[in-house]
Amino acid sequence: MDCKKALITGITGQDGSYLTEFLLSKGYEVHGIIRRSSNFNTQRLDHIYIDPHISAARMKLHYGDLADASALRKWVDAILPDEVYNLGAQSHVGVSFENPDYTADVVATGALRLLEAVKTHCATTGRQIRYYQAGSSEMYGSTPPPQDEATAFHPRSPYAAAKVAAHWYTVNYREAYGLFACNGILFNHESPRRGENFVTRKITRAVGRIKVGLQKKLFLGNLKASRDWGFAGDYVQAMWLMLQQETPDDYVVATEESHTVEEFLEEAFGYVGLEWREHVEIDPRYFRPTEVDNLRGSAAKARSALGWKPKVSFKQLVAMMVDSDLEKAQREKVLVEHGFIDSHQQP
Repeated sequence: MDCKKALITGITGQDGSYLTEFLLSKGYEVHGIIRRSSNFNTQRLDHIYIDPHISAARMKLHYGDLADASALRKWVDAILPDEVYNLGAQSHVGVSFENPDYTADVVATGALRLLEAVKTHCATTGRQIRYYQAGSSEMYGSTPPPQDEATAFHPRSPYAAAKVAAHWYTVNYREAYGLFACNGILFNHESPRRGENFVTRKITRAVGRIKVGLQKKLFLGNLKASRDWGFAGDYVQAMWLMLQQETPDDYVVATEESHTVEEFLEEAFGYVGLEWREHVEIDPRYFRPTEVDNLRGSAAKARSALGWKPKVSFKQLVAMMVDSDLEKAQREKVLVEHGFIDSHQQP
């Protein structure tokens, strides 16, 4: 039976794994581009992976890189996707200050390479591919909230500036070449699959380890930063909905609530009966050269045009993440007690 095909960059990341699950549930055949590495980095996909030698496998992985234009064009031509989701990025804001060149190449120019591959394929074959570009609330930077599709961008990091470039590349290819290309400006979205160097997961991971006695202190930077935090599993549905519309457009996806890092600490530590002030210390190394104080989205357009709204609340999100990391810490403690790892190692 014919089914739609989707091509996803960044498939091994948080959003890529949730989007893959969602698309498979819709009957898609999903193809992901992954970077070659000596270490496997597919943990978020292991639970849905099927050996590609089995005919029933509807998720397939291919080696490629947003830094490699020829590979992108090759896979677009070979896979013949109906939809392309560009989720791949160096997505850590703090790291982007230390690796600005790499961040710009992958996040900004990488999007341009992929757009060019899609444009050339469509022009050559006469096919239409619907393209989704992952934007970020960080693009708004110091612009006061609430932020919506008409709010001016003022990026405050190399990552944010690169995302702004990718956004406008997408708009340009839509207007210049008639591509069905959408920008999803997603505000912070978290889950138990979030990378452990992001502040929310850093907090919930520490909560679990402190609760079971494997850790005593958590070092953080700016506790007053305020963010609009939602659940990544909700947000991938909005990505898909954008590509099902009659005309391409840009959408803000957000909960329309903002909470400080301090509030996240209060909720996470309080959930397991701990007082966060007894365990958290400020480390100046985690302050950024330019801070973003307050991000809070206005998702009225997504609600009215896409019929989308978040299902998971802030409290539910924090509880979900703490439950997952507490279970992980309990397993880690067993390994420590039996001498398989020491308490400073990750299992």
